[in-house]
Amino acid sequence: MKITIDEDRCRGHGVCCTIGPEVFDLNDDGYAVTEQSEVPQEFESAARSAARSCPERAIT
Repeated sequence: MKITIDEDRCRGHGVCCTIGPEVFDLNDDGYAVTEQSEVPQEFESAARSAARSCPERAIT
């Protein structure tokens, strides 16, 4: 599964980091980033949940 974060939409709420800390992190400016364009299978559920929970719908 591939994941992307729309940098223009992210507002740094950090919900994704709370739900999927194995997949998401915050950069120095407080916005979501991911080191993984391909999410390992064991973290796919967390990544999907984070995408659904993102208040800005910045994760696809």
